[in-house]
Amino acid sequence: MTPEIELSIVMPCLNERDTLATCIRKAAGFLRGSGISGEIVVADNGSNDGSPEIARAEGARLIEVAERGYGAALLGGIKAAKGKFVIMGDADDSYDFSQLAPFLERLREGQDLVMGNRFRGGIARGAMPPLHRYLGNPVLSFFGRLFFKSQVHDFHCGLRGFRRETILALDLQTPGMEFASEMVVKAALRGLRVTEVPTTLSPDGRNRPPHLRSWRDGWRHLRFLLIYSPRWLFLYPGLSLMAIGLTLTTVLAVNPVTVGPLSFDIHSLLYGAFFVLLGFQLVSFAVFSKVYGIAAKLLPKDPRLEALLSVTSLEKGVVLGAMLVLAGIAGSIYALIAWGQAGFGGLDPRATMRITIPSATAMSLGVQLIFGAFFLTFLRQGPG
Repeated sequence: MTPEIELSIVMPCLNERDTLATCIRKAAGFLRGSGISGEIVVADNGSNDGSPEIARAEGARLIEVAERGYGAALLGGIKAAKGKFVIMGDADDSYDFSQLAPFLERLREGQDLVMGNRFRGGIARGAMPPLHRYLGNPVLSFFGRLFFKSQVHDFHCGLRGFRRETILALDLQTPGMEFASEMVVKAALRGLRVTEVPTTLSPDGRNRPPHLRSWRDGWRHLRFLLIYSPRWLFLYPGLSLMAIGLTLTTVLAVNPVTVGPLSFDIHSLLYGAFFVLLGFQLVSFAVFSKVYGIAAKLLPKDPRLEALLSVTSLEKGVVLGAMLVLAGIAGSIYALIAWGQAGFGGLDPRATMRITIPSATAMSLGVQLIFGAFFLTFLRQGPG
């Protein structure tokens, strides 16, 4: 019988002839020295510099991945891996494949995902550009912890280990560099056991520029984090705008307000109404995005959202929306009567706008609420 493979070491590869052999030899030395039943998988992503031949010559198992992209190459290698555990790392000799014992130890202890932390392990001079070291990685990792309550402090470390079946169950999709963020985000959302171990980062040994593009790939990581967090993208900004808007409209609909040298009147009232409408739209987007994300299995179920939806219905939304529309119509009729009493001539805008602005806002909110209730029903029912 073929012995069970405990560990697969997966390396994505795109024209890495300068460093690939060194990485494979270090990984092979680790497997031999540790007495581990393992394999080395090189996921080639269309190299034309002889890297595939180097991989074969060094005894690695070569997997050809047609879809281009860092994430696509890694996912192809992970799917082809035969080990219970997988440790992935770049083939540019920036990570030391001879020092993988801490990753395997944590996996054997029961962790689902073991992340390397370069900031704790040590970053050699020239190994990471200052833009990445002091801005990109710390900021994106902070957002990742804030949005998803993750404890990972180095979201983008390319050296990490995991249980193969557990990570495949996350249904990772992104083909580009944001694959690194997707793995950590989905692991946090699914409540997987995640830990970090210190790892070192050395300058890569290639004689060409890296594939990473700082601003483009940084934006793709941030975009991914926002898309997977409707709370921070839509809900919190929307609630903040609604709170400010409701405060302004409630206070200024009665009388102007003077604070020191500042006077707030109908112009501020108009912006308050705008904040209410914009905030309501953002809150609606938050609910729609969350419901769709759960239905599409992009996001886990949210008990708080389910509790909220359990006490709502299409009919309640339509009734509440209709009441707002009627209130707005009533206010508009009152303003029309006042205009008629003035002979349909000129009016004092400081008086009439205190009626028309809240009335128009109420009608707009009511219409949005009615159609939003229908749209939410479509999302909740899904096809069929």
